[in-house]
Amino acid sequence: MPAQPDRRRLVLSGLSAAVWLTSGTSALRAQPILSPESLMSKTPAPKPAKIPVTTEQLGVSRTDDYQWMKDDNWQAVLRDPALIKADVKSHLTLENSYTKALLEPTEALQKTIFEEIKARVKEDDSSVPAPDGPWEYYSRYAIGAQHPIHARKPRTKTHISRETVPFASVPADEQILLDEDAAAKAHDYYQTGASSHSPDHKLYAWAEDTQGSEVYRIFIKDISTGQLIGTPVESTAGSFVFSPDSQWIFWVYRDDNGRPSKIFRRAVTGSEDTLVFEEKDPGFFASVGLTSSDAYIVVSSGNHETSEVRLTPSDALTSAPFVVQPRQEGLQYSLDHWGHRFVILTNADEAIDFKLMTSDAAIPSRDTWQTLTPHRPGIYITGVSLYKNHLVRSERENANSRLVVVRKSDLSEHNIEVSEEAYALGEGGSLEFDTTVIRYVYTSPTTPSQTFDYDVETREKVLRKTQVIPSGHDASAYVAKRLYAKASDGEDVPITVLMKRDTPLDGSAPLLLYGYGSYGITIDPTFSVRSLSLVNRGWIYAIAHIRGGAEKGYGWFLDGRKFNKTNTFTDFIACAEHLTANGYGSKGRIVGYGGSAGGMLIGAVANMRPDLWGGLIGAVPFVDVLNTMSDTTLPLTPPEWPEWGNPLEDKAAYDYIASYSPYDNITAQAYPPILATGGLSDPRVTYWEPMKWIAKLRDYSTSGAPQLLKINMEAGHGGASGRFDYLKEVAFDYAFAIWALEKGWENPS
Repeated sequence: MPAQPDRRRLVLSGLSAAVWLTSGTSALRAQPILSPESLMSKTPAPKPAKIPVTTEQLGVSRTDDYQWMKDDNWQAVLRDPALIKADVKSHLTLENSYTKALLEPTEALQKTIFEEIKARVKEDDSSVPAPDGPWEYYSRYAIGAQHPIHARKPRTKTHISRETVPFASVPADEQILLDEDAAAKAHDYYQTGASSHSPDHKLYAWAEDTQGSEVYRIFIKDISTGQLIGTPVESTAGSFVFSPDSQWIFWVYRDDNGRPSKIFRRAVTGSEDTLVFEEKDPGFFASVGLTSSDAYIVVSSGNHETSEVRLTPSDALTSAPFVVQPRQEGLQYSLDHWGHRFVILTNADEAIDFKLMTSDAAIPSRDTWQTLTPHRPGIYITGVSLYKNHLVRSERENANSRLVVVRKSDLSEHNIEVSEEAYALGEGGSLEFDTTVIRYVYTSPTTPSQTFDYDVETREKVLRKTQVIPSGHDASAYVAKRLYAKASDGEDVPITVLMKRDTPLDGSAPLLLYGYGSYGITIDPTFSVRSLSLVNRGWIYAIAHIRGGAEKGYGWFLDGRKFNKTNTFTDFIACAEHLTANGYGSKGRIVGYGGSAGGMLIGAVANMRPDLWGGLIGAVPFVDVLNTMSDTTLPLTPPEWPEWGNPLEDKAAYDYIASYSPYDNITAQAYPPILATGGLSDPRVTYWEPMKWIAKLRDYSTSGAPQLLKINMEAGHGGASGRFDYLKEVAFDYAFAIWALEKGWENPS
């Protein structure tokens, strides 16, 4: 359950080339490997207790042997993992030890892959400075640092900078705003949420989470003195905005059920909070922002189908926000302010792929909206950014993205063009409203990311930064392709493929197939320093752009949610079959990989077609769908009933979820090797979901292949917080994938 990129919603990037292994899995062949039988006999799998718990729901009875794994005091455990029940902790410790022992032969490979990926990361990397008034703001890493430094320097005077790198060395006139790496040294886990300077450039604020539970504290400091002011804001969701006059922060409260339910206002020098808005519906989440023009504070509330916006004028910050358009089931809208008018992005009037509308009214209610960009079926408007004299519209069509620039004075427009077959293009944003220079980022599976500054009037384009790959990268050695699989109902499902140019297409290459397919989240075909560690070993890396995502428009999302959810799973299977039919791998030599809601996908296809896979990886997998969507205390359950259905009140929803919920559909069949990972402090996919899933898989699998669980006892949904510690987790997953195919676990099916 959700996107921050989060892996479930989302999901939202080494030594030198001399250590790269160029074929097959020779890293494993170079060391003695125990036979499967020896491994399993030397290290028996943990056998958790079975304590049957029977639930009666809508006239249906179901029994769960592993319900005890859920700590009833889970809210407290999220804030303090030391409070976990002793029996649960004991079993998790056994599971981690078992996984470590079974995968001990891959430890050298894990280290090699980690060093490879790390060698592709520029350790002292920095962002392109973003101008704002007299300063340019940026972040940078010190060599060896796990976390970034946030800083600023005096602004350069050029209209559009021609620096092709952010800067060659640390500026002598740099001011450090926040050193995350220094702050992180006192904690096992450290992650920031929102961070921002005040509009008057005198203050800096940030939200930090030291558990992985996504419960943040907000700190504010005086930049000139470096001293904290006021008292920390407690129990926040990690998001806030400064008021345009720099006197207040508006922040989001996270309640005991982990839901962002209230908006408060606090004077930057104070400790008293004033309630601005409270969302009473547990199915709606609240958020706060600021219009591009700085004219209004924006308080938004919504779920996956319905939204509602309130505005507070910046010249009346202590007044109560007024409602723009009262919530109406199925109506989604967001808005921004463009000088004398509002711009609204909405699905009103059955605009499935959304349209842009405007309003000149002081209260821009639905009856005042006029069409700016009409609905065009199949062209999904994913976002809009406003500047004083221009608008930039982000669109998606047939799994590729584009940017459209609109001039305010005459509404003329032009596209920012690209040419590759599969790519990702996104606006980089700006801290300034009154500018003609926008920033965008371009990347593809073979092209490291490139950051451009673009003058929307002159159309002058300057490359500001190209992602540096210290160990070297020859784009011509790789090929990226866009393929299409035919789904069971005739739909064409896009697939992005990355491979070495000389990889044979005769079925001999191992294949990793990644998928997500939920919440309308798009998995863009971007450059990845991680996937190259498989591709350089002769693997084919493929992304299945399945329904439930929005790669082909919002309708693509609707066709993979709620009562259409099984399309997500059958699309993934169709992609695997299309790839193998055309020589991109072979049956039983595919590793399926998905995280969060993508982990649900992995659990579902494991049940539906276990014979296809040589291995499966479910990262923080949402697999206990029926139980989770029936538990109203969990953070994301009520807000996600529009996504999955409400099995507490709707018998049809209960039956449909029960028909695919991975945990509930495990049967006696030959499952491939499966790795499930999770985090003890995860509020989105709680630790007991992968824990229960693996326990039940072991009960039913007839193959003898291992079912492994690895729980990070010091992290949440996103895994380890440090950039290098996270890469170690990726290396672990990839080593498992190689090991699973290398072992050749026989599948009786």
